[in-house]
Amino acid sequence: MKKLLAVFIFCYASFYANAQKGYEITIDLKNCNDTLAYLTFYRFDKTLIKDTCTTIKNGRIVFKGKDKLDKGIYSLVSQQKTILFDFFIDDETQKLELKSEMGANLNKDLTAVNSARENDFFKYLKFLGDQNRTFFEYKQKTVLATKNDSLALTKKQKALEQSIVDYEENFITQHKGSYIADVINLKTEKELKNVPNASNGRPDSIAVYKYYKENFWRNVDFKDDAMMRNPFLFSKLKTYFDKVIITHPDSVSVEIDRMLLKTKPESLMYKLLLAHFTYTYETSKIMGFDKVFVHISDKYFKTGKANGIYDDADVVQRIIKRADKLKPLLVGAKAPDLSMIRAEDFPKFKAMGFEDAKNSDEMTKVFYKNVNEVNKMFVKLSEVKAEYTILVFWDVDCGHCQKEIPVLVKAYQELLQEKKDVKVYSVYTLHEGEKYLKYIADNKLPFINLYDGAHYNNAIEKYDVYSTPVIYVLDKNKVIKAKRIDAANVKTIIKAIETDPRL
Repeated sequence: MKKLLAVFIFCYASFYANAQKGYEITIDLKNCNDTLAYLTFYRFDKTLIKDTCTTIKNGRIVFKGKDKLDKGIYSLVSQQKTILFDFFIDDETQKLELKSEMGANLNKDLTAVNSARENDFFKYLKFLGDQNRTFFEYKQKTVLATKNDSLALTKKQKALEQSIVDYEENFITQHKGSYIADVINLKTEKELKNVPNASNGRPDSIAVYKYYKENFWRNVDFKDDAMMRNPFLFSKLKTYFDKVIITHPDSVSVEIDRMLLKTKPESLMYKLLLAHFTYTYETSKIMGFDKVFVHISDKYFKTGKANGIYDDADVVQRIIKRADKLKPLLVGAKAPDLSMIRAEDFPKFKAMGFEDAKNSDEMTKVFYKNVNEVNKMFVKLSEVKAEYTILVFWDVDCGHCQKEIPVLVKAYQELLQEKKDVKVYSVYTLHEGEKYLKYIADNKLPFINLYDGAHYNNAIEKYDVYSTPVIYVLDKNKVIKAKRIDAANVKTIIKAIETDPRL
């Protein structure tokens, strides 16, 4: 009898374990005429397809699989690729039954047959919709004729916003410890409620900011990959790095390190965050923020902490190579030296045979044949004596250069009129000397006009000149103060440097 009982318990346990495996999402959608539907989920900044139902009968949609679904916010997507509604999946909702009706009341009638918590989530979504609709209707009816009208509208908006805050706090409390409560917590803004007054009697904005920053990620578990499977993490991340923390490359680097420390090494969260930060700061248009990219390369890619992030292992090496190329060109670094030839010396160099050399070997022979004379003709960037040196790389035939160089000439002349100690180290990136000399003469170019006549510098590679023009501003010690700027901004930047010695 005991043996039979043991066998029974074993079989029952096996059956129960198997029953818990896999997922089955059944959706009864009245008046649905689609022949297929998609089950999608959010992941960081993307929406991905998890499953497809191609056997819809009488509006009954079934998604089924042998393995459990990852915790996250999922969507039912129509045949026309439109999101019909969102719902959450956790360990308790792998077998989920939903029902509603196509049309205007789709979300209003949406119900979970077998999950009270799912229904609470739907009620929350309906509440948000109702609050937004109420405010929109109020705003449409309100005529902003006076200051009091505007104040009344603001008061109404704040009241509705507060009702949402209260609802969300209550939801999180009621469902504490659940996945969906964690998602709502991620979404909510953590603001200081009882704002103290500063010494001037006004609300203390510093206290407000400090509280907001310190509590921005409160109770957000970065060790849980499920926290990226919702539509909120990515937007919150952008808000934090774009608007909350100090916009400075050193501050950003510190925050990136802190955030990655909160994740599990080699987890999906870690990989996606690191990939996001790498791309964001490699392609940043904000001057100086390539320093963050270099920091990421040094700390994570060079140390092996970025292995496995990309399917192509060569990507890691390309990132390291790119960062190493940018490192000597960061704002605050001393500009790599250049040894260039004056444009006016082009005829001499042509007579030496530099223009006739067909390959590097022939070029080397010409160089060493004339090395003593050539060495006397170099104009070194490091030897230019000026409080500010404007370093510009450009090409006579470049359309954008033809617009920017006259602007730079004007800015340079105005700086001289203002008694600024400024010189322009102007580098022509090609070797068509006659064309260069003609442009200088025709446009009375008042710069130190140079080119790499001896093919000595490889300046295009050294200064990462992948397009022209490229303009740098250097101080008297040839430290890079600004880079890749428009000619129209040269005066503004020099004025800013003089105003703020920290720059």
